[in-house]
Amino acid sequence: MQGHMAPERGIDVDIDLRKLRYFVAVAEELHFGRAAERLFVAQPALSRQVRALEEDLGVQLFRRDRRGTVLTPAGAQLLDDAVSLLAASAAMVRRVTAAAVEKPVFTIGFMPGITVTPAVRMLKARHSSLSVRLLRTGWSDQVEVLRDGRADVSIIRLPVDQSGLHVQPLFTEARLAVLPIDHPLAGRSTVTVLDLADDHLLQDPDAVPEWRDVARELRTGERDDVPALHSVEEKLELVAAGAGICVLPLSTAAFYTRPDVVAVPVDGIGPSQVCLAWVATRRSRLIQDFADVSPSLAPTV
Repeated sequence: MQGHMAPERGIDVDIDLRKLRYFVAVAEELHFGRAAERLFVAQPALSRQVRALEEDLGVQLFRRDRRGTVLTPAGAQLLDDAVSLLAASAAMVRRVTAAAVEKPVFTIGFMPGITVTPAVRMLKARHSSLSVRLLRTGWSDQVEVLRDGRADVSIIRLPVDQSGLHVQPLFTEARLAVLPIDHPLAGRSTVTVLDLADDHLLQDPDAVPEWRDVARELRTGERDDVPALHSVEEKLELVAAGAGICVLPLSTAAFYTRPDVVAVPVDGIGPSQVCLAWVATRRSRLIQDFADVSPSLAPTV
């Protein structure tokens, strides 16, 4: 006689998004007190909601001991899924709200240094009543603005997590080393990656793998921690102060000119790849029309 599988626990549970948000806060902080402060709720109320979620799912999400709070394997899996689920929920609310307005709104995310105007004008020529909004992004949120619905499309620079996205290549451009004006190499017309081997990079080394492969500070273990930098302006302030160097795409370096830093072409560093991205499951005439005109974003020089 053939056996039959027991029903999966929690398979019919309707997940309360508020409980899920509370769980994510605790999972990211790994501290109930800090999570409660972040959520502006009392800690006992937060603990009750997390326990209720565990009961709903029939699993333990956190393990608490003398060393603190840690995620169980089930909790780690839920965190992976919950972040995207909450983003999708926020995106749905934004899109439904946008659909209710009389005049359609189309939001375009874009990375610093990229000029969006030509494509916007071409899109407006096709949809004269359309209201276009622009959203400046950074390395940390250039695709998150798609997943949480803040933008309909985003002009991005690779590499990014492309899961769930349609990514359309647009153009490539050279990357330059940005140095303080008194740097020994500042007067050169071009430098090599090896010339930069003794410098401190104010970026994730994985963003410039060619430098990473030759960097002295990585070979010797002398690399200082790099603070979280959220804008090009912050990077340039540190470069000007002599704290290190950075590598920027040509258009970004040209846009953010200042007298106390200099941008120098680098032989041996791969180009920056610029793409258009949107959520792959979206079916929108506006998105397709913008994709059609987006090749106009490529620099003409």
